[in-house]
Amino acid sequence: MTAPGAPQGVRQLEVPSRLRHLKKKVPLPVKAVARHATRGVGLATASRRTEPDFLVVGTKRGGTTSLWNYLVAHPDVLPMFPASREIKSPHYFDIHYDRGPRWYRSHFPTARERERHEEQTGRRALTGEASPYYMFHPLAPQRIAADLPAVKLVVSLRNPVDRIWSHYHERVAGHTESLSFDEAIDAEPARLAGEAARIVAEAPHYYSRHHDLSSYLARGHYDEQLQVLMGLFPPERLLVLRAEDFYADPAGEVAKVCEHLGLAVHGAEEFPQYNKLPRSSLPEQTRARLEEYYRPHVRATEELLGRSLDWF
Repeated sequence: MTAPGAPQGVRQLEVPSRLRHLKKKVPLPVKAVARHATRGVGLATASRRTEPDFLVVGTKRGGTTSLWNYLVAHPDVLPMFPASREIKSPHYFDIHYDRGPRWYRSHFPTARERERHEEQTGRRALTGEASPYYMFHPLAPQRIAADLPAVKLVVSLRNPVDRIWSHYHERVAGHTESLSFDEAIDAEPARLAGEAARIVAEAPHYYSRHHDLSSYLARGHYDEQLQVLMGLFPPERLLVLRAEDFYADPAGEVAKVCEHLGLAVHGAEEFPQYNKLPRSSLPEQTRARLEEYYRPHVRATEELLGRSLDWF
């Protein structure tokens, strides 16, 4: 049984793509048949498919979609199967863990595809996926550590005040939030009360929409989330970026990711911003209140990382 109530897509400002443009012209029933057929192929060949080499695990609204798209454009990174779906993540470790490892592997390239790439280029091919919920989900990090003992992780942290404002506007754009910003913040404790414990107690079948979609303040507690990751993964397998550096110098930050993953630096010339949302400016009074709220978490995060994040 798949976790009920899994979230639907959110309308973003899309980066132009010829493939995306063509897919919009395909009737929905045809798309459904194609999805069913490709899932069948993936499952039938799952034993010949490989596990991911890397995961982009967070944070939400921290540039993970842009980073994923830059990585999958690298000539030595193979996309998830099927490539025409442009899948970012099957959400296995957070939402669909009940579907099992065979289903998860069905989303990745075959071992033969990797071998063919190395024969043609002389370079090893990598594959991966990206879900910003992996970092925040109460069981995902432990599942990843147990199931993928060699995987490398990438985290992109963003000023938590800017992150929460962007998160709220994403939910409004996705028609899953009807409250005002202040109302949503005030409602968060009640919305999240007991949800993490229920996810653990009813694993792997229970999905909490509020824990996933309405965790505005809690997602910015980076110190708590990093403590879990650092306790499960050695430093050489965990790269933590600052989203502001990524936005200012995407080429430089992608180069850091390539070095972390053992990829040659890809000389891409364009770095469009994906999943960008139109929004108003955060009121200064609200910003000051949120900065005061997050200050202890930011200082604790800086201590964990041993460096200043220069947010406030």
